[in-house]
Formats: sequence, structure tokens, C-alpha cells
Amino acid sequence: MGSPRSWLVVNSRSGSNSDAAYDSLLGALAMRGLSPDRIVEFPAQALPTPTSLRDDGVTRLVVFTGDGSLNAVIAALSGWDGEILVLPGGTMNLMSARLHGQDVAYEEILDCISRGAYRPIRPMMARCDAGSALAGLLVGPGTAWAEVREAMRDFDVAGLAQGAGEAIAETTGGSRVRLIEPVIGHKDGYPLIELTPSHRGLQVDGYRPESASDILQQGWAVLRRRFREGPHERLGLLDRVRMENCAGEPLQVLIDGEPATLPSQAEFTVADCPVDLLATSHGF
Repeated sequence: MGSPRSWLVVNSRSGSNSDAAYDSLLGALAMRGLSPDRIVEFPAQALPTPTSLRDDGVTRLVVFTGDGSLNAVIAALSGWDGEILVLPGGTMNLMSARLHGQDVAYEEILDCISRGAYRPIRPMMARCDAGSALAGLLVGPGTAWAEVREAMRDFDVAGLAQGAGEAIAETTGGSRVRLIEPVIGHKDGYPLIELTPSHRGLQVDGYRPESASDILQQGWAVLRRRFREGPHERLGLLDRVRMENCAGEPLQVLIDGEPATLPSQAEFTVADCPVDLLATSHGF
């Protein structure tokens, strides 16, 4: 039985998408009889739609990007009846780790796919009016560190220095956010609250750096998207939460690493992923 007809989506700006990595991936796919029928270079080319995939008889989309681009792919394919194979093509690859295990190379994942050692699943996502997150959703002024990460990605030393100073000022002086339904945690809020989706609901963690050392530690954790390496406290495991900005200002959020804005009060829930993702024997 031959492999399903597939397309491949790549993003040259994602952490693992160097020319060498790209060539290596194509070789690994070909070696296992999984070569794509078409390659989409996002964002230079438009993402596929359910209609374009159905018209070409595509039943599998392979995605070699970071979490933010993967999020855009899933949003674009909501309701598609095919399957998405997520490979670690970004810097942190949080969703790949969720599906296949921590630090599992794409060669190992492709070995499982070629053997049939996988299953389609629809993992839970963290949902708000600005979008849905598979890897995680951050709320609060501490999200300002995301702009510093962009400067790091572009090797912009001046922008990195300026951005770090602005992020520290925003983390320490920006309006904090708090949980109001249910009322949990510090009444005067947190610079950063993280929502991590799982089959058990939303894991809610509050980050409250108090010293200069804590602030730098938390900023470095956000830059590397290893949020829980910063000082934090577990606030709950819930299906629904409502937050507010303590000063009545708009809520700043990061959805799988991409910035967005919500009203001063907003609700966050869990929802099923709108398309099948492949989980290998390394993951679930």
C-alpha cells in the first residue's frame, strides 16, 4: 500500500529551517517513501485550504515549522477531513513534543509514520476570542518579551538591547492581570499568567517575579519558551477561567508565541483541535 498523497509546509524563518535542515528533511522523507507531492513555503506562499487539498486529492499535510506557523496552518484547515503530521521545525517545538515526546528527532517520528505506529488525535486547545493555542497561551505585560525574541531571531543586536530594556520596564511597571472567575491567586495580579491545554483541562500558572534576578530569569525563560523555568506558582487545573487587566486596559496575549490583544476582561476555555493531528508511539 502506497503512502497517502501529501503536501509539505515549511517556513524559512522558523528555528530549524536552514537550507541544510530542509535538504536533510527531504532526504529523510524520500528514504521512507514519504516524499511530498508539493512544497508550500510559508509565508511567501499562501497556506493550503481544505478545498485546495481536496481538489488535489491530498489526505496528509506535513508541517515543518515552529508553533506559531503550525497554529496558522491548523486555523486555515479547520474542518478538513485529512491528517496533519507535525515535525519539529521551530526553535522550541512545543507541539511536536506534545505529540511525539520531548526532543524526539523528525527521523524517529518518520520511522514511526512509515511503520504505521501512530494514531490520529484531536488534542485540547486553549481557546479565547483572539484564537486557539495548542502549545500554550500567555496573558499579561510579561508577553513583551516576545518582541525581544524576534530581535534574537533576526540577529538584531540593537533591537535586542532596546527590547530587553522595554520588556523589563513593562514586566515591572505594566498593569498586571488576575483571575476573577474563579477568584484564585494574588488579588493584585501577575505580570504573566500561562494557560497550558491538556486532556485534563487548562493548567494555570502565575509568574510573579519580585527581584531583578527573578525578572531576568523570567525574561530569559520566555525568550526560550521554557516558561516554567522562571519563578511561578500553580493556580489550578480548570476548564474555564476569566481574567482581567487590573487597570482596565486591554489584555496582551501570546497565542502559541504570536501576539494578540483582547478586551480588559476575557474568557479562556478548552476546545478540541478542529483537525486530526498524528501522534506517534513516542507521545501519547
